[in-house]
Amino acid sequence: MRKPQSVDALSNFGRVRLSRSFFMRDFLYSEIAQIHGLPNIPDDPDLAIAAGTRLCEELLEPLQDAFGRIAVRGSLRSAEVNGLGNQMMRKGGKGYNCSMNESSAAGHIWDRRDALGFMGATACVIVPGFIDRYREPGDWQKLAWWIHDHLNYSSLCFFPINWAFNITWHEMPVRRIDSFVAPRGCLTKPGMANHEGSHEEHWAGIMER
Repeated sequence: MRKPQSVDALSNFGRVRLSRSFFMRDFLYSEIAQIHGLPNIPDDPDLAIAAGTRLCEELLEPLQDAFGRIAVRGSLRSAEVNGLGNQMMRKGGKGYNCSMNESSAAGHIWDRRDALGFMGATACVIVPGFIDRYREPGDWQKLAWWIHDHLNYSSLCFFPINWAFNITWHEMPVRRIDSFVAPRGCLTKPGMANHEGSHEEHWAGIMER
């Protein structure tokens, strides 16, 4: 598929169904693109579709099946949009929390493989059914540990507002959880004593509605 260059072509691209519940259009919105008048369209639509399909089928659908509808806060960024976001962040631009394009490849930039040639995709999501029930400090860890025990994610990173978090699918999953919410830092990664085994004591009961 060629990069869409017309309204019709972009409409058709947005209609691509990535999984049972999700379409490509669900992942194209970007505040950076909106404010700065940039098209948030991947240069390699086929790679973006391939990576996004794995993200949706293997992570987002099971998460939604377990907890009810999830809200996509942000996701795919074109290389141009991500590059501007990183440039503005380095200039002190408020709210432009984008890594360099090299770091975002196979992450928020779905249509670029990483330095080792692997594909991946990231979405920032909120789980309304979870945040309605768990609002106390540190409660985000319940959801983090549930995902760790049930889904083949690559990385998670949690944020303070509404326990939003980046969830990444990758061909070579790292399985690391970080957070900007207390307790800040790395919750787990390979090699840490808490990485292996079941963590049901942390998430028991969160499936009850």
